[in-house]
Amino acid sequence: MSATDQLAAPAVAQSSTAPADATDRRRILTVLFVGVFMAALDSAIIAPAIPALRLAFGVDNRQIGLVTIVFSLCSLSAAALMANLSDRFGRRTIYLLDIALFAGGSLLIAQSTTFAMVLVGRALQGLGAGGITPTASALVGDMFPAEQRGKILGLIGATFGIAFLIGPVVASVLLVWASWQWIFLINLPVAAIVFVMSARALPSRTDRRALPPFDYVGMITLVVLLTSLMLGINGALDLATGRTLWPLLLGIAVVGVPALIAMERRAAQPIVPMTLFHSRQLRTTWVLCIGAGFAMGSVIFITSVAVAAFDTPSTKAGLLLLPLVLCSAVASAGFGQFLNRLGARVVMLFGFASLAIGSALIGIGAAHFAVFIVASLFIGTGVGIVVGGTLRTVVLDEVNASQRSAAQALVNIMISIGNLLVVAVLSALADNAGGGLRGLRVAYLCATAVMLGMMGLSLRLQVKPTTPST
Repeated sequence: MSATDQLAAPAVAQSSTAPADATDRRRILTVLFVGVFMAALDSAIIAPAIPALRLAFGVDNRQIGLVTIVFSLCSLSAAALMANLSDRFGRRTIYLLDIALFAGGSLLIAQSTTFAMVLVGRALQGLGAGGITPTASALVGDMFPAEQRGKILGLIGATFGIAFLIGPVVASVLLVWASWQWIFLINLPVAAIVFVMSARALPSRTDRRALPPFDYVGMITLVVLLTSLMLGINGALDLATGRTLWPLLLGIAVVGVPALIAMERRAAQPIVPMTLFHSRQLRTTWVLCIGAGFAMGSVIFITSVAVAAFDTPSTKAGLLLLPLVLCSAVASAGFGQFLNRLGARVVMLFGFASLAIGSALIGIGAAHFAVFIVASLFIGTGVGIVVGGTLRTVVLDEVNASQRSAAQALVNIMISIGNLLVVAVLSALADNAGGGLRGLRVAYLCATAVMLGMMGLSLRLQVKPTTPST
């Protein structure tokens, strides 16, 4: 068998039989929604805990940044790792493992007596959280027919908006009435419920074929590549060491790409199957995922616009994001309903057009409060559409059952790369333009150009949804 044939052949067949009845489907959806919501809620409530952690462990701003960096690194790497394991050993087993890791990390943080224990706990949380959404999305592909996938993935995407609506409120209440430990302890009962429900509701893998060797070399290369890319873009290692290391790190990432391709072409069951880049639809989708991550990451600068334009206290600026987050949740769920009717091309065009309008409004008229609010509504709607279920559904329709988790992990990785790029690019543009409101307006005009480019790229998507692989 040739290397190409090996890549095309499914290494482990997953059962794609739909649940027997509506009750089974509701149970599975409940498990997936609650699991994804738990991981999303942790991301939403960690920010209010940062000052308390800094005070409790006596660390400075540079050290406390590791809380986010460690989580992001482990989550990004775990997406591919857990996806591969779920394709090998079954979705149910790995979904349970993800929930257990996340819960274990939460417990360790709550019981930490040193800052090092906190970082180990965040690493465990990241490993678990990194696998939850790709595995859940792959399960949707396994267990539900094509005409329902867009709707379901759109609803799952909406859980992120809901989490970011209630997360800060939950964190504030816990900090006032309890202690910072409860921000992490609150995950434990939720994780226990999800774990028990998952063990009962999710189907076990029935195919017991012999497994090919695990792609250790590919996994290590991918981790080094992603770590170098992340640290090179955000400059965290430069700040920690006081040295200029980002050119070296980005150089390692660039060299790592062809090295990874060469290794994955020879692997029996690669961490990143090269077949995921064979069709124009998929290649276009990966770039659109980066654009979606860019759009999602641009949201973090909106509070800075509010502070600079309206003298809004930084402690209250986040409240101005509530309309944006609500629009995002509604758009994610709503456009998932229309995906089969309109097709991915139309939906993505609408999403990036909404983002372009919102970004342009901030770039042109951010000093006016009414314009600012309207712009945030457009941006929230666009983010909900492009980061919701549309791109994940396109991917499910393009890949076979044995690669669903790997493909969903790649969606996560590409979106994360977009998140990293937007922070670096917009920050640099804003600073070079003099900072303040003027600099932020220049940055958002740049974001407008990127969104217009993504609109043009969306035209490369197929007009109608493809027939999903089985």
